Amino acid sequence: MTSSPPLPEAADLELDCRGELCPLPIIRLGRRHTEVPVGGVVAVVADDAAARYDVPAWCRMRGQEYLGEDIADDGLPRYWVRRV
Repeated sequence: MTSSPPLPEAADLELDCRGELCPLPIIRLGRRHTEVPVGGVVAVVADDAAARYDVPAWCRMRGQEYLGEDIADDGLPRYWVRRV
């Protein structure tokens, strides 16, 4: 059994997409991920269930690195993306 590398402790940019329905979290990620340098990390906090599938799919389509998912301080899912 292999383990995933640990998620970053902090993001260079955190997008607060609470209350936004699909496709808004992905639109915001697409517009703003270039604000971080190559190698930088964007965290997307979203309560829309579709984000669990949309963020990794966006990364595959756009050639970015999906790092995984954890839970934000308020209990909502947080998705981690490294800019490539």
